[in-house]
Amino acid sequence: MRAPFRLTRLIISLSSYVISFYILSGCAINPATGDADFVLMSEEAELELGKEAHEKIIASGPIYEDEGLQHYVNDIGQKLVKQSDRPDLTYTFTIIDSPDINAFALPGGYIYVHRGLISYLQSEAQLAAVLAHEISHVTARHAVRQDAARKSSKVGTGVASILSILTTGTNVGGELTSLYSSAAVSGYGRDMELEADRYGAEYLYRTGYNPQAMVEVIGVLKDQERFSRLKAKDQGKKQQTYHGVFSTHPRNDQRLREIVDSAGKLSEITKINNGERIFREKTQDLIFGINYEVAIANMPKPEPNRYTHAKLGFTMLFPEDWGIKNERSAIIGREEGGAAQLSLGVARLNANIPPDEYIRTQLGIELLMNSQPFVQNGLIGHTGLAQLSGETSPQRIAVLYQNRRVYIFRGKILKSPQDEEVDYDALFLSSIRSFQPTRVADYSNVKSYKIHYVKANNNTTFAALAQLSPLRRYAEQELRLLNGYYPNGEPRPGQWIKIIK
Repeated sequence: MRAPFRLTRLIISLSSYVISFYILSGCAINPATGDADFVLMSEEAELELGKEAHEKIIASGPIYEDEGLQHYVNDIGQKLVKQSDRPDLTYTFTIIDSPDINAFALPGGYIYVHRGLISYLQSEAQLAAVLAHEISHVTARHAVRQDAARKSSKVGTGVASILSILTTGTNVGGELTSLYSSAAVSGYGRDMELEADRYGAEYLYRTGYNPQAMVEVIGVLKDQERFSRLKAKDQGKKQQTYHGVFSTHPRNDQRLREIVDSAGKLSEITKINNGERIFREKTQDLIFGINYEVAIANMPKPEPNRYTHAKLGFTMLFPEDWGIKNERSAIIGREEGGAAQLSLGVARLNANIPPDEYIRTQLGIELLMNSQPFVQNGLIGHTGLAQLSGETSPQRIAVLYQNRRVYIFRGKILKSPQDEEVDYDALFLSSIRSFQPTRVADYSNVKSYKIHYVKANNNTTFAALAQLSPLRRYAEQELRLLNGYYPNGEPRPGQWIKIIK
């Protein structure tokens, strides 16, 4: 009975430590709001977390390789930064080579905008509005405030975190995953998103952009939401959304319009110039949709132990000479002598929660040893070792998010191996790390689509343009979205419009 007693006493001590830690943690003055915030992270830690997360994103890619457009986005961002409430931070602006409609910010000044979102904007002012919104998440320390709220509301989770520190020596990885997931996947909630719009609109005004561009961008995103709903229903799929804006703003959000109006009104002369010409020049030949050239260049070469699932669109390597079976509930790779196996199951992601939380709440695994997040090929995941009841060896557990799917990996030793020198956990990890999306296996000769600008004439209609477009299905809707005419209306003669070639 001595061991359980000592464990109970340890947990009580840890609980007291956690509670004391939260009580003793001080407040910090928010640089944007001027109010005192309850935070559990210093600015130094904030910068370090952002830097580490950014390095992981850059290493896993994909980053859009267009130096001119990257410089353009950075120049706009730096102008906004000078007028922000944290101008002394070093900000980094990065275009993610993805067709998704998204943008997000990590703590410490790391701002990301997806290529797909840029393609649907109409002007430099709208692009500036996206960047200003994300800059505001940094200046108002939303990630840090959300992190403090999450930790302070879960004292019990704090105990689990400390136990994790005792077994792994670190908890920085868990913070990275939670911050990244909040920023890129689930957003910051209605109040913080609206606050980002408020300060973003002020930064736009101070920089000379029309604050109304913030409202225009919401319109672009809401049109995407409307089309996404229609397409998902047509295809029998679940709707995909931008990280937080769709859920936080009705199309005619009165609160949003009021805060944008309060930012200030520019003169009529200034309003006329929204940077449409320079935006058009910089986005000419922007890749639209999948960047096939990059995807094909990164395609894995055929190998005997590689498994590719064409329907789900992924590929991975199993250990050499292992047998692979696609069973009803999972794909299973098993060592020839039956000593170990690695299974891969698939589930639907029904809630925007970090991968480590998914392991706890959905898989029922409360404690992971060597717990750590990881990012690969643009996907976020989490892995660790779990000592499950009735098993002599810990299982290697990992989850990886791909859109609304969760891939669940379980590597376990089934019996004593003939060769005791084999490191099966290293084999499990190597296979998990080899997982990557592959949607282009049958398109080796396909060229990427690009955006081109042409002038409309008296006979130009979106229906007629759709007949000539390579987009085929939903071509008219896509052209309308690209040009800000969804769901109806026609271009004016002499107007520059986007087409796809």
